[in-house]
Order: sequence, then C-alpha cells, then structure tokens
Amino acid sequence: MFKKTFFQIHWFLGITAGLVLSIMGITGAIYSYEQQIQKWLNPASYTVTVENSTKLSPSEIYQHFQRIDPGLKINSITIDKNPEASSSINIVKEGARRGYNMMINPYTAEVLPDIQGRDFFQFIQQLHRYLTVGDVGKQITGASTLMLIFFVLSGVYLRWPKKHTWKQWFAVKPKLKGRNFIWDLHAVIGTWLVAFYLTFACTGLYWSYDWWRSGMFKVLGVTAPQSQNKAATNPAAEKSAQAGANNATRGNPNNKQLNLEKQHSATDAQLNADQIKTALQSTWIGFNSQIGRDYSTLTLSLPKKADGMMELSFVDAIPQHERARNKANYNYQINQLQDIELYQDKKLNEKIMGSMLPVHRGSFFGPVVQFMFMLAALTMPLFFVTGWMLYLKRRKQKRLALAARIASPITHIDPNAKPWLVTYASQTGVAEQLAWRTSTRLQEAHQPVVVKPIQHLTEDDFQQNQQILLVLSTYGTGQAPDLASTFEKKMLKMECNLSHISYAVLALGSKEYPDSYCHFGHRVDAWMQRKGAQRLFNTIEVNNGSDHDIQQWNSALVQATQLELNDMSIEKVFDCWQLQQRSLLNPNSLGAPTYNIELETKHDVSWQAGDIAEVQPGNSTERIAEFLKQHALDAKAPVPNQQCNLQQWLWDRDLTVQCKPNNHLDQFLAQLPPLPTREYSIASIPEQQRLRLVIRQQVNQLGEVGLGSGWMTQHVQLYDAVQLRIRSNRSFHLIDDNRPIICIGNGTGIAGLMSLIYARAEAGYGENWLIFGERQRAHDYFYQGTLEAWKNTGVLKRLDLAFSRDQADKVYVHHLLRQQAERLKQWIDNEAIIYVCGSMLTMARDVDNALIDILGEAVVDQLRQAGRYRRDVY
Repeated sequence: MFKKTFFQIHWFLGITAGLVLSIMGITGAIYSYEQQIQKWLNPASYTVTVENSTKLSPSEIYQHFQRIDPGLKINSITIDKNPEASSSINIVKEGARRGYNMMINPYTAEVLPDIQGRDFFQFIQQLHRYLTVGDVGKQITGASTLMLIFFVLSGVYLRWPKKHTWKQWFAVKPKLKGRNFIWDLHAVIGTWLVAFYLTFACTGLYWSYDWWRSGMFKVLGVTAPQSQNKAATNPAAEKSAQAGANNATRGNPNNKQLNLEKQHSATDAQLNADQIKTALQSTWIGFNSQIGRDYSTLTLSLPKKADGMMELSFVDAIPQHERARNKANYNYQINQLQDIELYQDKKLNEKIMGSMLPVHRGSFFGPVVQFMFMLAALTMPLFFVTGWMLYLKRRKQKRLALAARIASPITHIDPNAKPWLVTYASQTGVAEQLAWRTSTRLQEAHQPVVVKPIQHLTEDDFQQNQQILLVLSTYGTGQAPDLASTFEKKMLKMECNLSHISYAVLALGSKEYPDSYCHFGHRVDAWMQRKGAQRLFNTIEVNNGSDHDIQQWNSALVQATQLELNDMSIEKVFDCWQLQQRSLLNPNSLGAPTYNIELETKHDVSWQAGDIAEVQPGNSTERIAEFLKQHALDAKAPVPNQQCNLQQWLWDRDLTVQCKPNNHLDQFLAQLPPLPTREYSIASIPEQQRLRLVIRQQVNQLGEVGLGSGWMTQHVQLYDAVQLRIRSNRSFHLIDDNRPIICIGNGTGIAGLMSLIYARAEAGYGENWLIFGERQRAHDYFYQGTLEAWKNTGVLKRLDLAFSRDQADKVYVHHLLRQQAERLKQWIDNEAIIYVCGSMLTMARDVDNALIDILGEAVVDQLRQAGRYRRDVY
C-alpha cells in the first residue's frame, strides 16, 4: 500500500509539474552555455585584430571615454590578457541593475558592435526562473523543483529491485516494444540522471526560498554573507526611508541643516576625473608588479569615495570555472595590494556556496561534466512525455476493462419463485461465462438466482436448494477442471439424499477428444442420479462452444420451467488483425516446425497475461478451388443475402462435410458450418503493442498440416488479415502482488509463461523461477536471448532448462523439479504460486505427479483451491 501510494503521488505530480520542469530543463540547458553561444554569435565583439602596440591601460580607457563622453558613468573596467580578446567597460544604464557591459577594442578604445542575443538570453533566464510572470512564476518553479526531488527519490524507490545488478539498474533494453520500452526509457534513463537532477534541484532552490538558502549555509558550515541594505535594492523601501527623512526635517530646522551638511560632505568625498585616472594608473601598475601570479582577466571597480581603496577582481590563467574569481583591494595612496582572497585557498564547502551558479550548471566540475549537465537538462521533457504516455495507456486499459464488465440485469424478482443455484466448473472461462448468461436469462424472467463456482459448494448448498443448474467443463482427458478436482474427490463421495433437488447439466467438451468427451459433466450427472435427484432434462453436450448446442440448453430450460427466456449464446465477435511477423523458432529441429507469430490491430484492445487468442482459421486458395471444382460451382457466383461471391464466402467454411446436391445455392451452402476456431496462449502483454503467439505445425497421417497451424504458419501471408478474438482465461491470470511465482512448461507452452514474466517485469517483481523444456538446446531454445537477458537482469531469479535429446538419458522438466525439491518447498513456504503451461498428456501429468510426490497430495489440493496451482495445458 505504501508503494502504491508513492506511485500514485509520483504520476500525479509528474503529469502536473512535468511541463514546468520540461520548460526549466530546456531553458536551463540553453542558458548554461550563454557565454559560449554569445561569443560564437558575436566574434566581432569578443575578438580583435592583434596590433603591434600594447593594450590600453584602464587609466587610458577611462581618459578616452571622459574625453569623448564626459557624462558617461563607468562602474568598472575589465582587461583580458589574451592579445585577441576585447576589453570591456561596465556603465550605468537605466533599467540595468548590474550595469551594461560595452565591448571595446583594447588597442584603440573603439566601441565594438553590440552583443546580439542579450535580449534572448534575458528572456530565457526569465522563463527559467519566473516563467516570465514574476513572483507567481517564481513560486511555481520553486514548487516544481521541490517536486523534482520527490520524483527522483520516489522513482528510485519504486523501481528498487530485489536483486541488484548493473544491467538491472542502467541497461536500456532496445528489444522491448510498446509500453515496456517506454517504461524502460523512463526508469533506466531516470536512474542515469539521478545525481544530475538532485544537483539541479538542491542548487536551484537556492534562488527560490530564503529558508532553503539559509539551510544550505548551515548544513555546509559556511557563514552566510551579510544581506545588503534592502533600501538600496528595494525602491519602495528607499522611497519610504526618504519620506521618513523628509518628515523628520520638516519639524526640526537643525535636522535639515545637519542633512545638508552630510550631503555636502558626501559630495566632497567623491573623486574627480583626474583623481580616478591617477587611482586607476597607480592600481594597474601596482597590481601587476605585486600580484606575483598569472591571471587571465582583471576587473577594476572605479572608487566611489576618496578612501584610497580600489576593489579588484581577477581570474586565474586556468580557472576552475567561469566564476572562480579572486578578490583583492589596492590602496593606491600607499601603493599596497591588500586583502587578497584567492579562490583556490577556499575550502570545498566555501567554494560551493560561493559558486552556486557554476555548481547548478555543472561548470564547477569541468567542461565534460557541464556538457553532461546540459544533456541531462535537455532530457527533462523525455520524462514528461513518457510519463504521460504511460499514464494514458493505464487510463485506456482501465476504460477498456470497465467497459468489458457485464452488469447483472436490474429487474423485479418474483418473491414466490423458488431460488435457483447455478454452479460452474471452468478451466478457461467458457463454462463460467455460460453460467452467468444462464443466470442473467433467469433473472430477466424474475427468478431469484445465486451463482457459485463448484469448488465453493458445500453439503449445505445441496441440502438447502431445490433447483440446481450445473455448467461443467471437461478438461484434459476427461478430468475435472483444476479448481473442481477437490469437489470430485470429496463431494462426489458424499453420502446424502438429493431427492428434493431438480437439476440439469450443461456439459462442455470437445469432440476432438472422443474418448473423454464431456466426461466430467456426465460423472456429476450420474452422481446426482444415484443420490435421487430429479433431472429436468437429459444432459446437454456442447462441442467447442457451439451456438447450436447452447440454444438446445436454452430451449430445454424454457420447456422444463415454462419461463420465457431470451436466446442465449456465446458471442464470438472477431476483430481484424494483421500478420506483421512470422519467423521459424527451431530451424533443423527434430520436432515439427514452430513459429513466432506477431500480429497488430488498429482498434483498441486489451488483455491480461495468461489470456487466450481464439483464431478463426480459413481455407487455402487451393482447397477452395478444389471444392468448387468438385461440386461444379462458379467461384464468382453471388451468395444470396451476402455482399460477396462464392469463393470469398467459402474461406471459413468446413469443406470436409458430405454435402447433398441441391439446386438452390443457399440451401446447399447451409450444409457448410463454419470452421471450428483454434485457441493459442498469448505470449505477450498489451504494453508491447503486439500480440505474439507460438504455434507448432500439426501434421496428419496424410502429411496435411492442421487446420489452425496450417492457416497461421502457411496460408496467411505477411500483412494479410487474421480474424482473432481474445478470451479471458481467469484461471491462469497472474496474481497482482509480489509473491514469488514458479513457471513450468515445455514446447509452445513457453508462450503463456512468457506473458506472465513480461507482466512481472513490468511490475518490477523479480521473484520469478522458470523451468522450461524442449528437445535440443542448439535448435529448440525458444527466445533464448530474451530468457537469458531476464536471467542476467534479475527478472528471472532462476532459469532451469531441460533439453531432453542432448544426452543419452532423456531429461524433462519434471526431472528438474524433483532435483530442486528442497528449493521448491522453500518457494512454496514463501507463498509461491505455480503456473504450468504446455503439453497435457505428458508434461502436465508428470509435473502433477512430481508435485504430489514432493509436497504431498493434500498440499497440492490445497494449492489448487487457494489458486496457487494454475494450469493452461492442452
């Protein structure tokens, strides 16, 4: 819950403050190279042609501007020792708080072209600090900077793995797609930039809040500089002080006289032009003779009063950064250099607090780090964009999930009607769906209904209910669905009298398994009969979700209950997908060819890890042509009541049935039912934006490829349309917490397991153990790169592989399970959930036996009932 709360705050603040931080990042990156950009844009202002004469001294520059413009007020003069570099003077200019820098030729004092781009950088600075809206903007940028600290720290916390490797933390995975790739960019690059963003934020707040700035001085143990006279920088305060002075003089003539005397004294203390010229000349000569060290630039601040002191600022020949200035005073009356304060002699904490802007922009650490700081700042919008993309995808998935919920009908219930108990045993969700649809139809007929999964039934449920409908799926070779196995073991052995019950059974199965067709439904029906229960009608069998069979169930209910029930069917609405990629996973394998199939669709779609893709197969062009020739039919003949011709209509029809000749085309075609659908475990998650399947070709005794596998691996061409629907497979869905999972599978069963592990990686859960088996490592190691990358980055805590044909004694996954018996027990003790996907008749059966031998049958049954042993086998 704590982590979830952090996540909610993280994304909420991210989508609100992210835009401001993006603006600050871009503007900060631009402003950090202000000097370099301006020098590049203004070569005529910053560089001059070297002349044979020496550069003008500060005194000569001052005399020059006094001669041509006596009204010009100079604040300071800067001399650069580089022969090609211009000099500059800082002059008083209205609206410029720190004066205006004017570039001059150091040999002639000629004013050089004005620096272009000053207004642009001033705008960039205002946008960076105030969003160009003054104090309001300052508060917004300050608050956003505080949020940046939270983003960085919470982001690290949210992606903190249980196993730490440098790849897990810092390696971008370019093979990821869709939401996975977006999240990877957001998280991994965010980790790269943690130190940069913390530096940006902690130093940026120096200018945002007084309390933060004071705290920095205290934490670093540096004495904060004395604040300047607010009246000097605050026009309102200055005006107020002046008003107070005027009020004081109005009532006291002596005060007025005293004030005038002070003003005359201040005027007398100011230096005239000749004195300033002499002071500059003396200071220039004395400084160069006494400093005893090389420097690159020297700035002389013109004295404001006749105290004999001139303030100097000089930069070393190779400075640590652009603001690593040394300070000194020069007493030109006694020709003595005093109060020298060298930057290099300062302690690190003093350097940091005295160079906050270079630390903020990275130049404090050198040009390479400054460039990295600039790139980090430019990357800020990446997190705003990817954060929004992740947020919108989550919203989209939530909307789709909400729209997919089927609400029970709100209708009046007959208080005199006997209640119905509708129970179901489902492996892949079809029986559950039919149970709820049956319930809905009864409720629409005003009947009271309770729906329960069969594993939750107790003896009391049989004793207290008089009308029971059982919707029961058969799984595997005649077994009950996994969750219903305990019911079969315990309840079907219960000795009780059920003569008070009227019941009916809807048994689901597949005629592809004739020896076990609908066996579980028939076993429950026989048990009910033995206990004296009365059939409402004989058991209805449903072959592969056939609508015709389901309508028989609905009709039988109508006849037995005399209720008006609406038609009921399993709605199969197929969407149009496009085949984007098909690649052979096992070239030169001893087994049948197995393909990686990837599909895309333009419509909104969502599914969960563990769900199933139901594909509508079709007939090849050759098969259709053969059928048309056999029955002497015209391929271009229009089909009655259809907007297509005969060849197009036959694409999804069962052409193997024996058709009776008929002169009427519509009656002839009515004999051709649709081809049965085929189901495949999905190997991807929606965030990857592609639906991936793993399909092995099935071949009959005549060498013909199977209906579904042939369609998907041979007949459909790249970029052709595929009719597909996604069916929820709740019994194989992933848990929504960080408990460990153990994934066991073989062959194409890797598909369902990969979707689970992709989803776990997306959630940041690393307690994942995969046990996978195939024939030969050299040819059948499906998705080797991905599996090993998961192992190396900590997505998989364990990866155990069984390649049966790589040694004389065949090794299968159940052998590995027995070898890891103690570790298996430890994982189960740690609340692990087991997922099994793959071959039912061999692998799943052997794994089940191994689990019973290792854990005990009672524990395995308990795991099933608790939803900790889940299977998707076929």
